[in-house]
Amino acid sequence: MTTTDVTKEAEDSGPGGYAAARLRLLTEGARSGPPRRAALAELTDGWLAGLFAAGAGGAKGVALVATGGYGRGELSPRSDLDLLLLHDGGDDKAVAALADRLWYPVWDLGLALDHSVRTPAEARKTAGEDLKVHLGLLDARHLAGDPGLTAALRTTVLADWRNQAPKRLPELRDLCAERAERQGELRFLLEPDLKEARGGLRDATALRAVAASWLADAPREGLAAARRRLLDVRDALHLATGRATDRLALQEQDQVAAELGLLDADALLRQVYEAARVISYAGDVTWREVGRVLRARSVRPRLRALLGGGKPVPERSPLAEGVVEQDGEVVLARTARPERDPVLPLRAAAAAAQAGLPLSLHAVRRLAATAGPLPTPWPAEAREQLVTLLGSGGPTVQVWEALEAEGLITRLLPDWERVRCRPQRNAVHVWTVDRHLIETAVRASGFARRVHRPDLLLVAALLHDIGKGWPGDHSVAGETIARDVAARIGFDRADAAVLATLVRHHLLLVETATRRDLDDPATVRTVAEAVGSEGTLELLHALTEADALATGPAAWSSWRGSLVADLVKRVSAVLAGDPPAEPEAGAPTAEQERLAVEAFRTGAPVLALRAQTEPSADAAPAGPSPAAGPEPLGVELLIAVPDQPGVLPAVAGVLALHRLTVRTAELRSLPLPDGVDGSVLLLDWRVAAEYGSLPQATRLRADLVRALDGTLDVAARLAERDAAYPRRRGVAPPPPRVTVAPAASRLATVIEVRAQDAPGLLFRLGRALEGAGVRVRSAHVSTLGANAVDAFYVTGAEGAPLLGEEAVSVARELEELLRA
Repeated sequence: MTTTDVTKEAEDSGPGGYAAARLRLLTEGARSGPPRRAALAELTDGWLAGLFAAGAGGAKGVALVATGGYGRGELSPRSDLDLLLLHDGGDDKAVAALADRLWYPVWDLGLALDHSVRTPAEARKTAGEDLKVHLGLLDARHLAGDPGLTAALRTTVLADWRNQAPKRLPELRDLCAERAERQGELRFLLEPDLKEARGGLRDATALRAVAASWLADAPREGLAAARRRLLDVRDALHLATGRATDRLALQEQDQVAAELGLLDADALLRQVYEAARVISYAGDVTWREVGRVLRARSVRPRLRALLGGGKPVPERSPLAEGVVEQDGEVVLARTARPERDPVLPLRAAAAAAQAGLPLSLHAVRRLAATAGPLPTPWPAEAREQLVTLLGSGGPTVQVWEALEAEGLITRLLPDWERVRCRPQRNAVHVWTVDRHLIETAVRASGFARRVHRPDLLLVAALLHDIGKGWPGDHSVAGETIARDVAARIGFDRADAAVLATLVRHHLLLVETATRRDLDDPATVRTVAEAVGSEGTLELLHALTEADALATGPAAWSSWRGSLVADLVKRVSAVLAGDPPAEPEAGAPTAEQERLAVEAFRTGAPVLALRAQTEPSADAAPAGPSPAAGPEPLGVELLIAVPDQPGVLPAVAGVLALHRLTVRTAELRSLPLPDGVDGSVLLLDWRVAAEYGSLPQATRLRADLVRALDGTLDVAARLAERDAAYPRRRGVAPPPPRVTVAPAASRLATVIEVRAQDAPGLLFRLGRALEGAGVRVRSAHVSTLGANAVDAFYVTGAEGAPLLGEEAVSVARELEELLRA
């Protein structure tokens, strides 16, 4: 059945016929995208025209007008119907009756309706007072009644828009900026709003309005396709959910991807991000042009008066060979010859970033169309210009995006294509892979003064996650890519090896510092062997901090920074020729001894809390701090308790009940005085309050006493609290994984747990380890977003590392517990 046949059926059969025809149209598998939207609009046009004809009774001076998205013919399955009943101010009662004949059938079918009844003068006045109404009327389309009324309104509204553009466009720009601040950037969100977020459908509509003003125009290449892609995704979302929603929630992404014939949710997000990137870039260029034109209009009359009526000549200031500044943008000099100067794209980009200016659209497109390829390896100037671009700080981002929008980045670095617009399904990451790499370079530029080879630091920052476009461990894949890229852009073999090492081990310092015992010589030796030299260690330290700062607020803190700095200090000593000292069970401090004596005397646990607000001077990381002021490192919690089973899970459970997050935990046994059987277990923990203030030590001790004697059921209390929280829908987390880290320590077996973070997780793990009959020497807890990575240094009852099969068995038991 053709669209015309369906429309005729809807007209002949009234609301019921329209509903059936609409349902048939939406369930036709063969038709989707623009054809379905157009067909749905045509079907709705015919039905509403029929309702109008039946209700108007041949009345003159009345017209039914579609506005907004419906006016553009963009009806998604659950779109609102934006309708204006336009009348000449004649018979008000007849108009009101006609309105009822139109609106009620729409409501009866459960369709959302945005409606108004106005005269042309009222519509014009409302548009002048309300920008959103004016935008909707720019897309006014006649449906039924007097076409002269609609045509006159369109002409008037459009003329008003063009006449008022100098005032209205800045208002529209501010509206877009406010919405972006509220909704975020579509191309970086895991659950984006396809309409309201920056780079979404609202911004695409705003660009149409700018073009209608005749004041400026958006870059048209790719813009229509990007807008069409977002509309297609919204259609599929409406069909998948059965609701009028624009938010692409995690739990619906696989279904929407299937509806569109895509491989999976990642393929869907990548297409959404690519479309949003095109619209965002077009918006940046367009609003910049609007600002330039408005400034020129305000200055030109004064210049003409000063110059006696002559036409002013734009000033051009040289920035680099073939590159000049003109009117607040970087453009190519008149003498530039991109076809003979393959370094010119990088030179222009570096000059723009250094000057903090945008690259003009015309310049970028000319470079993309005419610049020749760089030879392999690159000449020294090209490599230097790339380093200058990466080292320019914040302005690097907009310049890089301008190059990327015209395909110049993938031409310079072909491996970039695999990470471009690639989503990262990890709440810790706030950027896509490609943007994260640029943000890391921006952060690394702030550390250029603290390393001897800032060029290697900046290029490593750009490449450290380049392997995420390939299957397997991205660090391993990235090492090979980094070595190839380094050779291509002209680094010698030694520098290429350093870059490959930095990419391969860019996670080594932070993972080791937060998950391993730094007092264990094996830990320090392993890092020293991987890094190889003090120069590489210096670069890796700066890269680690830049990477974490560019990941998101949860990825770096003063606590992490102090641990990494401590590890770097120890590794540096080893690389300088000083072997790591074997750990000794040193004499207890006076405070530890006092607590141990008190625990022995009372036969009960005793504890002390001590806040740590600043890292020590020799452990503080160099470079700018991520926070404006000192950040609390947490609290040291010392506990002494007569040695007995169940101490670890009891302490972990009580801390969980008091909402204290454990960062590290060390356990040691202190012998009692000569002639006294038994020992006291000393626990040295670093904890932090989830929110609010720390609990009183007396309350912690009281609950710990009850947990140890069995009168406080920690497991039941944690289960009650967990049940009190509402369950949120979302994607299922990946299954937990428990492994034995090979050769991580000579003194203990290291069992590493990766699981979804949850209240009481350490309590459950401690209880399971107790049940397996192993002793925990120390625990190193690391949480990134919803992911917990905990490392336990365990021994057998005699204090020796576990045998291979025994260690694997314990790891298997822990994994089964977490999967249950």
